[in-house]
Amino acid sequence: MTKPMLPTYLPEAPHSKEWRYEVKYDGFRAILMITDNTLVKMTSRNGKELLPLFPEISECIKTLNLEGFLPLQLDGELVWLTNESKADFSTIQWRGRLRNKTLIAESSILSPCRFIAFDLITLKGEDISKKTLSERKSILKSLGRDVHLPVPSPHEKNLIQVIESYDTVNEAMDQVILMDGEGIVAKNINSIWEEKRSTSWIKVKNWRIVPCFITALHKENGYVSVAVYKNGVITSIGSVKNGMSAHDKTILHEMIKKNAAEEDTQFFYIHPSICIEVQFLHVYEENELREPQFSQWLLQTAPMECTWERFLISQFTFPDSVSISSPDKPIWSLKNGNLIKVEYLQYLREVSGVFLPFLTDKPLTTIRYPHGTMSDERFFQKNKPEYAPAWIRTVVDEDIEYMLCNDVETLLWFGNQLALEFHAPFQKAGSTMPDEIVLDLDPPSSDYFTLAIKAALEIKKVIDPLHIKSFIKTSGNKGLQIHIPLPEDTFSYKETHIFTDFLGQYLISSFPEDFTIERMKKNRHNRLYLDFVQHSEGKTIIVPYSPRGNHFAGVATPLSWDEVNDSLKLEDYTVETVPNRIKKLGCPFNEYRQTDNGPAFQKVLSFLKQQKTNS
Repeated sequence: MTKPMLPTYLPEAPHSKEWRYEVKYDGFRAILMITDNTLVKMTSRNGKELLPLFPEISECIKTLNLEGFLPLQLDGELVWLTNESKADFSTIQWRGRLRNKTLIAESSILSPCRFIAFDLITLKGEDISKKTLSERKSILKSLGRDVHLPVPSPHEKNLIQVIESYDTVNEAMDQVILMDGEGIVAKNINSIWEEKRSTSWIKVKNWRIVPCFITALHKENGYVSVAVYKNGVITSIGSVKNGMSAHDKTILHEMIKKNAAEEDTQFFYIHPSICIEVQFLHVYEENELREPQFSQWLLQTAPMECTWERFLISQFTFPDSVSISSPDKPIWSLKNGNLIKVEYLQYLREVSGVFLPFLTDKPLTTIRYPHGTMSDERFFQKNKPEYAPAWIRTVVDEDIEYMLCNDVETLLWFGNQLALEFHAPFQKAGSTMPDEIVLDLDPPSSDYFTLAIKAALEIKKVIDPLHIKSFIKTSGNKGLQIHIPLPEDTFSYKETHIFTDFLGQYLISSFPEDFTIERMKKNRHNRLYLDFVQHSEGKTIIVPYSPRGNHFAGVATPLSWDEVNDSLKLEDYTVETVPNRIKKLGCPFNEYRQTDNGPAFQKVLSFLKQQKTNS
């Protein structure tokens, strides 16, 4: 059994041309061995076979043309990717604990994991581990090119991916901080691959730091429990043991025992008095810190200064290029407390992998809430303001300099400006032809949401037999929206209007008591408004995964069609819930841009045009 080469942790990475730098992903370390397309093994660092738990990897390998390269051995990390530079450990850990075969199979399809290869041990049966890292990387890159293995991405259908490397520490760490990643690994370009922990590979963590106070000492394992004040109540944030010298640890333990307010069979308990700084990677599983370590004593800090708000802010790091103002500003007032700006920014970063594809190259209209949603003040913004950074891309259309949001840095800038809603046209910048049709199903109020469900299901009954594939999302407010992708620069708005007019007329003639295309609200009489007129040049629609500035922090959330039923509740889809939904169920719009509705739509359009001519 081959064991992986392991990096050595150091506080700082070496700076030299003799080193290359990679993103460190937080997942399961694994060796992938492929003898042929049907004989595959993927073993963990402890020798555990992982493929039965992650069948998507073996299924992916079956699709690769590896003839002429086998047998081969890859060293890498099995991950669930949030974005190209961040893996979510809690999700891969959850997957690794599954034992129900049906649930494993479903998860592998809905929300697949990926194997990111960062080294090549064997190729064509030849051991190349003694070649230098530079030589192995060159061979791995060539293999990736020949077999069409992409760089890390949560969008790519190919789940076997090849890591990127950077020339400098700063370039790699800036990318990690921007994407909220775990850290970096520095690798000596002259090193060989060895089955041991080596100083030729150095890992550096993207630490978060929180001030907190000690509440207890575990008698058996020596862990100290730490907490902060949340609304005046002592709230646990985890426990820590590592990072303290043996001398300091002895002094601390004696101090806790001596000043303990009470004890039981497991713990000595102490009133808040001793403050420390703890560094950690991130928070998971109900405020448990991942890899917590003692950082320093906070002798000048009072326990009341260790607050929940500071804990929230400490969880997220941002690069110097993204200026964050008032990170603790309340944005939404929710049942469980205020959702503050830094949490909103983290939402944008967490969903960026699925959000950005629908923003890219679209001239944006945003709605900004400068004082959060608790204030009535809000305004639309189209033009790039003078204070916007020069690096934000723009496009000019009819004297308006629209901003484009094509990357995470720009997305975070919008978030810091408290742009809560992102609205985009149906065509990309520079085009006059729509690349999608969006049918807005707008009930008179949330009390009539069942009308939106009925309309959506009736439309699906019509277009499914026409072989037109549709996707559906909540509006994030009170309705539903059906998206029909179209090939770019193919159909005009005049042609798409023929189709939307047909659907609208069908629905109001079939269900006149339920649906209307009446523009005047007073004439709708509690019927659902089929806002198909909205689908035209110059109009916009809320973008998938955009938040809404409403009372429940709703999100325009993509759904699977089998979720569209009477149990559907819009308030289940929020800034707080959608990131975890993506981790468990994936994105129902994943196949959106790969969907070719062109031939089917052209056939329907030709028929409708002929009918119109005949009439």
